[in-house]
Amino acid sequence: MKQEYQQLLQTLDRILAGEPVEEHFDETMDAAIADRVKRIMGMVLVRQEQAESERDKVKRLISDIGHQIRTPLANITLYTGLLQERLEKSEDAKLAEKIANNAQTLSFHVQELLKASYAEQELICVRPEKAAVADIVQGAGQRVEGLAMDKGISMRIDCGKEMALADKKWTEEALFNVLHNAVKYSEVGSEIVVETEGYESFVCIRVKDEGIGIPEEETGAVCGRFYRGSNVTKEKGLGIGLYLTREVLRRQQGYLKITSKIGKGTTVALYLLREE
Repeated sequence: MKQEYQQLLQTLDRILAGEPVEEHFDETMDAAIADRVKRIMGMVLVRQEQAESERDKVKRLISDIGHQIRTPLANITLYTGLLQERLEKSEDAKLAEKIANNAQTLSFHVQELLKASYAEQELICVRPEKAAVADIVQGAGQRVEGLAMDKGISMRIDCGKEMALADKKWTEEALFNVLHNAVKYSEVGSEIVVETEGYESFVCIRVKDEGIGIPEEETGAVCGRFYRGSNVTKEKGLGIGLYLTREVLRRQQGYLKITSKIGKGTTVALYLLREE
């Protein structure tokens, strides 16, 4: 009986390893058990394929919803701004201002919801290819330009001609999260500097701000999912941005480095693999 169990275990090990197993057309107990294990493994593989297919569908759905919502929200914000200009000296200007404030609030929560969905469902799917770092910086910079202007914050961009292996869409999203934080936590009238630097194996995108800074003991934790610094609890946010940034870089074999001092600003460096 011990010998039969040993043979059965060896058969099961081969099945679990995906190795071919000799078929036995008899009624022995080990043959019956091996047959059932093979059937279970087949069912598991089918379920796994179905789960991956469903995840891809959810990924496409979230992406489509995000794009569909962003466009009308952008239009609402644009038209509300035009309406405010026309009603500047009218009593109805307050109503236009309320519309604008609510549109901004809705836009913020939609963006945070999408980020949380990306984080929870692990929907980050990068496809690195040859990309101009300057294009990535320009795309992300344009998305925060309006917010920076509203706060009177100037942005100085100094980009070289470095090329990197990166997914342009996701890397732009990663940099946008960093720039958005820089604007969000900087004082009115301050400056944000974005510069690039090439190394032997990596290209660095460095973002320097003059904001409130991060407590030294929390620097290593701010990239955690849903983590928020002790000095930013009054600001809106879910603590998703830097987590997504780190994940995007990690999945492209890059990394993130943060240095900061309270009251003296923060420097966030995004390292991407250099295009050979």
